[in-house]
Parts: sequence; C-alpha cells; structure tokens
Amino acid sequence: MVVILLSVRAWQSPAVALGDAPPIDRLTLQGQPASLSLYRGEPLLILFWAEWCRVCRIEMPVISKLAKDKQVLTIAIQSGDDEAVWSFLQQEGLDSLPVVNDQQGALARDYGIRGVPAMFILDGKGQIRFIETGLTSGWGLRARMWWAGK
Repeated sequence: MVVILLSVRAWQSPAVALGDAPPIDRLTLQGQPASLSLYRGEPLLILFWAEWCRVCRIEMPVISKLAKDKQVLTIAIQSGDDEAVWSFLQQEGLDSLPVVNDQQGALARDYGIRGVPAMFILDGKGQIRFIETGLTSGWGLRARMWWAGK
C-alpha cells in the first residue's frame, strides 16, 4: 500500500525543476495584475487547483487563511470560464483569494501539472524552493514559506 501511495505521489509531482519559476503574466478574476515580478522580495505560494477536486476544496480555506498575511496566488485549471470560477469562489466564501483562471491550461503545462492540488513556494527572487502535491497543512506551508524567505 505504501509503495502504491508513493508511486501515485511521484506521478502527480509536477514536471518542473527547482530554480527559475516559469513566468506568469495574467490578470486575476478581480482584474488585478498577476505577474511574478510583482511578488518579488517575499516568498510566494502558487497553488494550482480545480473546482471539481475534493482535496482542493478541503485545502482552499487553509490557503485563504494563509493569504491574509502571506503572498499567495492561486490558479484555477479545468474549472470552467471566468464566470463559473467566480461563482464557485463566492459560494465557498473564497472570493478574496487572488485567482487566475487558466481555462486553456497553458500555465498548468508550463508548470508541468499532472494533478491537483499542486503548490510551488518561490523565494523572494522568483526561484522555486519547494514543490508539494496533495493535502498539506497550513503550518507546513508557513514553515516552508519561512524557510524560503531565509
């Protein structure tokens, strides 16, 4: 069972290496610019998620709390058009999260996403320092962000 679990996690791991993060230059659903250059100086958590993902639904409130005092950018993939994603966020009380809708999947491809949720923690220079897939804890994310800020 452990071997199967580890194999699935290995397959789900994004196919992108630590180092320079692929560029993101979009607008959030709220109309704000979401360029990685705007997040320089402090660690940034990038979360790829989908509306249909049950684990993502569990994780999103944790990410929302983290976003109150940390830099967070979320990217919705395979979740419908902007209106559908915005409606989901409002229903779940998550409409304060900065969300880019990657409806065509270009950003997901750039980051090598194979499964969601997938998280990338960047340091203040835009370097990927940590990659995490699946369910994780808020304190674990905070610890990784703290470490990326050192």
